[in-house]
Amino acid sequence: MATPSGGSPVRRRSLFKAAGVGTAGAAGVPLASACGEVSGGEGNVQEVDPTLGILPEYKEWPLPIEPDLLGDPPDHPSGYLAYPNPPARAITTPPGNSGSYQVYVPNWGPALTADDPYLLAMQEATGGTKIEFVQSDGEAFAEASTQWIQAEEFGDAIFMFGWMTNSHANFNETVVNRFADITDIVSGDIAERWPLLAGRGDAAWADSVWSADPEDPAGTAGIYGVPWTLLGGPGNAFFHRADLLAEGGFAVPTTVEELLETARAWSDDSAGRWAIGGSDYMSKAWFRLEATGWLWDGSGLVHNNERSEFKEWVRFQRTLTDEKLRHPSVGSADFDGKTLHRTGEILFDQDGWSRWWQMTQEVRATGENPAFALGPVGALTYEGREPMYHAARGVGGWLFFRKDLGEDAIAELLDVSNYAAAPYGTKEYETTFFGFEGQQFTYDADGRPAFTEAGVKGFQDSLAYTAMSGATEYLLEGPADIVEARFAFDEAIQPYLDENPFQGLRLTGPEAGNNAGAVFDEKVNDIVYGRAELSELDAAVETWRADGGDEAREFYEKAYKQLHGE
Repeated sequence: MATPSGGSPVRRRSLFKAAGVGTAGAAGVPLASACGEVSGGEGNVQEVDPTLGILPEYKEWPLPIEPDLLGDPPDHPSGYLAYPNPPARAITTPPGNSGSYQVYVPNWGPALTADDPYLLAMQEATGGTKIEFVQSDGEAFAEASTQWIQAEEFGDAIFMFGWMTNSHANFNETVVNRFADITDIVSGDIAERWPLLAGRGDAAWADSVWSADPEDPAGTAGIYGVPWTLLGGPGNAFFHRADLLAEGGFAVPTTVEELLETARAWSDDSAGRWAIGGSDYMSKAWFRLEATGWLWDGSGLVHNNERSEFKEWVRFQRTLTDEKLRHPSVGSADFDGKTLHRTGEILFDQDGWSRWWQMTQEVRATGENPAFALGPVGALTYEGREPMYHAARGVGGWLFFRKDLGEDAIAELLDVSNYAAAPYGTKEYETTFFGFEGQQFTYDADGRPAFTEAGVKGFQDSLAYTAMSGATEYLLEGPADIVEARFAFDEAIQPYLDENPFQGLRLTGPEAGNNAGAVFDEKVNDIVYGRAELSELDAAVETWRADGGDEAREFYEKAYKQLHGE
């Protein structure tokens, strides 16, 4: 049976006092211990409540120019066909600050030196605050952050993507024990000093609330982080090289079967050509596997691991290995999907949406391949089933401050966050994401920012000021034809976006279940990449159940029933 809609109303009374939802209670973390820290590994549930009185008062920050394409954010973002040039200034009078701070951020691009011209220019643009961004490898950041945060050695602030929090045994505990509660600073009317942060909206700020005491979740709720981008719509994409498909006489696949047929025809291991790059997280929806991992079957929760569709997915992934349809470096640190896709060594690869417009714009700027064309594959199906596409939900991450950082210091950093919250089409967004004209970028023939060689080598994909806040509104960007195509794709994919069965809750599963899941995932990887046999999957599922999977099911099932009144 299909999972019921995640839009069921949250029953606040039952959730706030849901003692049956594990020993953690309902809306925060386990009970505080005598030493003043919060601890426990049984799992916990917290409601994401946009009606809380502690949130910043929402005051709309209107876009300076109305977008050409009007969608329905956040699931269907709007977009500009022509870059607003000159971009409007969101902040006419920068603050006068002089503090120096250190912020830890994950990074997939070039590492910026302390004296980088961009950082010096941004220090002036944001009002004088000097920030040293400690940039660490993005793939290793999640694991390393557990040690930094536990030792309280992460500078003055740290940015973490939502998916990184899974590396912590209980991230809710981590938040209330290690990070500053900024409620007194940002609650209420903040529009005079931080108009852009006030324009972030209740949904984003509510997703930045944690509670310290499950017996008094509303009374101990606090805002602990600056929310990053509010997500919505299709979460990521499985991109294809449209020019190479057309050149080979192939159509864009609409089913898993067609994808395999094309991959078999195009791949040639001996010639160094493999159709498929990364596909693990995008392909699960093709087999109707749940993004949360759990499906309500009418009487209880069933995990992806236990379903026949999961075995089909594993068999599909193993086929890519056995038939040499996937690039051999996938699954290792050596895999560089962007470069391989750009050079045409692979036809398909998964990534975030920025690849589409960024890579297209770069290739057009260099003139290296006039025929180059990239596009997203739609919601593939398998054996004629209903299509599904995993949606993005909630905020993408948070900027957290050191617990003992003073209020004045936090407020100064929030001045910078306010600058970074400016949306696409403003001068502040331009400097945050592209740098400064004549240094990191120039305007192309269409009047859009295009990275210079110095920008590509020293700045592009480098996470720094972009980590200080999400924007007031996410808008589509890039060349006009890409914006139009993305807008049309988003519109067409709406009926297939999945629902979150736990919508309105932030859940941290029991530690035993998380550990069992990590061991199971390693076993699945061994099977997928040919280091173990498919016949070993059933035993791995039984081990997962015994070592923590059934405990996790009990926890999530209680939360689900409370939420949906089952």
